[in-house]
Amino acid sequence: MTADAGTVYLVGAGPGDPGLITVRGLELLRSCDVVLYDRLVSPRLLDEAGSAEKIFVGKRPGETHSRQVVSDALLVSKAHEGKSVVRLKGGDPFVFGRGAEEAALLRDSSIPFEIVPGVSSAIAVPAYAGIPVTHRGVAASFVVLTAREEGGEIEADVAELSVGAETIVLLMGVAALDKIARRLIDSGREPAEPAAAIEWGTTSKQRVVVADLATIARRASEEGLKPPVTTVIGRVVSLRDSLAWFEDRPLLGRSVAVTRPRGQAQDLSRKLAHLGADVVSLPLIEIADPTSWQGADDAVRGLSEGRYEWVVFASANAVERFFARVLEKGLDARAFAASKVAAVGARTAHALSHRGLRPDLVPTTFEGSALIEALGPGTGRVLFPRVEAGPTEPVDALASNGWQVDDVAVYANVPGAPDKSALDRVEAEDVDIVTLTSASTARNLAPILGDLSRAAVVCIGPATAAEARAQGIEVAGVAEPHDTEGLIEAVLSIARTINR
Repeated sequence: MTADAGTVYLVGAGPGDPGLITVRGLELLRSCDVVLYDRLVSPRLLDEAGSAEKIFVGKRPGETHSRQVVSDALLVSKAHEGKSVVRLKGGDPFVFGRGAEEAALLRDSSIPFEIVPGVSSAIAVPAYAGIPVTHRGVAASFVVLTAREEGGEIEADVAELSVGAETIVLLMGVAALDKIARRLIDSGREPAEPAAAIEWGTTSKQRVVVADLATIARRASEEGLKPPVTTVIGRVVSLRDSLAWFEDRPLLGRSVAVTRPRGQAQDLSRKLAHLGADVVSLPLIEIADPTSWQGADDAVRGLSEGRYEWVVFASANAVERFFARVLEKGLDARAFAASKVAAVGARTAHALSHRGLRPDLVPTTFEGSALIEALGPGTGRVLFPRVEAGPTEPVDALASNGWQVDDVAVYANVPGAPDKSALDRVEAEDVDIVTLTSASTARNLAPILGDLSRAAVVCIGPATAAEARAQGIEVAGVAEPHDTEGLIEAVLSIARTINR
């Protein structure tokens, strides 16, 4: 079931890690018309919403006013326009998320709604810090409190509410942490009781400060912890020494920009995020149709007639776009029966295998010399479906070795449109490493990054690196092998050299 028109979905996005959203929540994000989202929602989740209208309705740090009135009005108006609306909320909608208030408003407005629970930061954030909120023989109960200050007074009577609870989890209470700690101690909690303050839990920016209850507020202040901070108080904090796992990730605290088109960046972004990186989506190119399909259509016809001895694919994009044209002409993989197929790189070979074609040849690198060496001399005809206005060196290299090459455009690279938030991060030099995966991304990077005074640029191969240098970009590393896995290894190598 997908999102229905005129329905509002109150969806818990989880505590920050986009992988913690539920299957139902992700399904609705991918099919809705409008997303109203909070500050703590991951940009990678918003990318899942595709072309949906995305409206920020959260409260930024330091703001004294609430956007709830605006959010409520949008929920009602967008639903009355017949649109499916996802109200994407950090954590769980019903755990200090005002989800119940929004649901009541929708019921009063006769608007159908659905509640999609989310993973609460009260449990997930401690878990990512290696702190279980309960543990046999240590803690059999826990209480979750919000401890914001309202008019200078602590909103919840934390001392009274925490009586009898072996573990206390405080949400949104870092500003009042000193008052809370003193009140807890005055009510009988031990000053030496272990405590941990966790900033940006479950994300690549996670930081953990451990102290005792008497000093946790001072230590959090000394370390400069800012909201969002989740605080855990209780003997379970001592288990962190043996259970901490998330902070061992090699790219934790590193921001890495991925410049591939939005629809093709998921694999690289997911792998970098798994290693702890803060992935910044910076699509510098998008894939578009070539100026004309005439050449491709002639090539499809020639392929089916057995005109070509070899068909050379240099990218997965070329495979996808050319194969789509083959299918559109009423043909299938049998059109390749009279030809041998070469695939440059494992990703391209996989794209062919996915379509029922096993490459006869896979050169290890995409350079003119490697392709010539792999194919050898010949006099037959080679079909080369590829990007429009691509580099001429591979075609020239094949022709110089005797081959007759039909250089056919099956797609074009056009400049991408990164979100303003990503561009702002680049301008603020809040990106550690930029990955480049094509000459086009290199050309489009130069005017965005200016003098590149901070970011280290890593290229997927020598052709991309050569174009980057031609654009005046200093290249810090080149992938070896020239594929996604090699690019990740290059990022890891560069990250080790960057001072934290």
